[in-house]
Amino acid sequence: MAFQESHLTTTLLTSILAAVLGSLQIGYHTGNINAPAKIIEEFFNHTWRARHNQSMPDHSLTLLWSLSVSIKDFGALLGSLGVKYLADSYGRRNSILIVNGLSVVGACMMFASKASESFEVLILGRLVFGLFCGLVMSLNPLYIQEMSPTNLRGAFATLNQVSFATGILVGMVAGLETVLGTEHYWAMMLSLSLIPAVTQYLVLPLCPESPRYLLINRGEEGKAETALQRLRGRADTVFAELEEMKEEAAHTQSGLTVYEFFNKRSYRQPIIIVLIVNLGSQLSGFNAIINYSTRMFQAKFDQAKYLTLGVGAVNVTFTLVAFFLMEKAGRRKLLLTGFISIAVCNLLMTIVDSVLHLVPELRSLQVLLVFCLISAYELGPGPISWFIAAELFDQPGRPIAMAFTSMLNWGGKFVLALLFPPLLKICGAYVYLLFMTVALLAFTFTWIRLPETKGRTFDDIAEEFRGAEGIPLHNKAGFNTFT
Repeated sequence: MAFQESHLTTTLLTSILAAVLGSLQIGYHTGNINAPAKIIEEFFNHTWRARHNQSMPDHSLTLLWSLSVSIKDFGALLGSLGVKYLADSYGRRNSILIVNGLSVVGACMMFASKASESFEVLILGRLVFGLFCGLVMSLNPLYIQEMSPTNLRGAFATLNQVSFATGILVGMVAGLETVLGTEHYWAMMLSLSLIPAVTQYLVLPLCPESPRYLLINRGEEGKAETALQRLRGRADTVFAELEEMKEEAAHTQSGLTVYEFFNKRSYRQPIIIVLIVNLGSQLSGFNAIINYSTRMFQAKFDQAKYLTLGVGAVNVTFTLVAFFLMEKAGRRKLLLTGFISIAVCNLLMTIVDSVLHLVPELRSLQVLLVFCLISAYELGPGPISWFIAAELFDQPGRPIAMAFTSMLNWGGKFVLALLFPPLLKICGAYVYLLFMTVALLAFTFTWIRLPETKGRTFDDIAEEFRGAEGIPLHNKAGFNTFT
């Protein structure tokens, strides 16, 4: 029904699918590093032995491997800083094309690391790829949301997460010993992200720039109208959207510094909402499970790598469920359901892990709980945390808000990747109680403060915060209830 109302065009669909090829690459390099860990660690050891005539100490090898995994997230944290400059200077579409070059360079360096017998090149390649991650995971939702009709905005933004989850699954499959995760082919496996990168260079230049960017940022009404005509295909729809954009432009200031962004009174509540939703998503346990799933299962199952594939498959399935529910259930309900389900799963994980040595038969229940936690994450917090900022802010604030989102997301991933292994050693099963607490805090704040954005124009949402001391507790959408 929503598709009929929006008159979906080939140009719109092509533009969105071309954009999400970036998140496919990121997912691929998130998933492919898990299963072949031992083989790449052996490459590190072999390189060290060739240089120093002795094996690398175990603690050094563990530290180097942790750095290799987490350096991508650190690079993404740095990359986030460039989102506003690129998005406002070069446009949304052109910025995606520019940063795609970082992905190409990073993949080539990872591929070259084996031939050059240098683990430093591999780590540097992941750092460069990380810069790409931080930029594109903000630029993609920005571009997609500004291109999409209001009634499909959330669903199309969720496609970014669908692509990311698909990339994780493809990476997990590619990393298996029976596929490319072998001593001979692991370097080639790391280079396969070049395929979607090159495809994006071939397709995205044929797609239009964001009409909102052209009209509100550049003042080029003619180009904005042409882009909208290609995206919508109907004159009446184009006219209505142009008028809505002009109305938004009338309410917004032309330029905005980072200092002004954080000090603007009408932005205070949206900033706090973005902070809580993103940290709640990243620090509720999902990333620890994705990064360390193979090792978590290895202690209990012989075929741990194939169980990890199950993690990837559940991940993709529930991002697709979120895609179909996003415009029906709305953002609030999916976030609330996700956070409370994650909290329950973490509580049950603590109980099961605590008694596992007494009742080994419960290990299958533990796997089920991991799958349930991933389902809950991808149902709401996973996809929504990446795009909610684009809906809560007006045009001048949107790029900075997306950079802020990216920093929170990648910063959370980086911190968790570094801290989860030592926390697991110190706290044991009780580490999941920390995740449960974070999820409950995020649930509570979302219940009290987050407005529903489904089916509302950007200007309508911004109006709710504009000039207000705080967020009103009720509006026409009646958002201060679960339903």
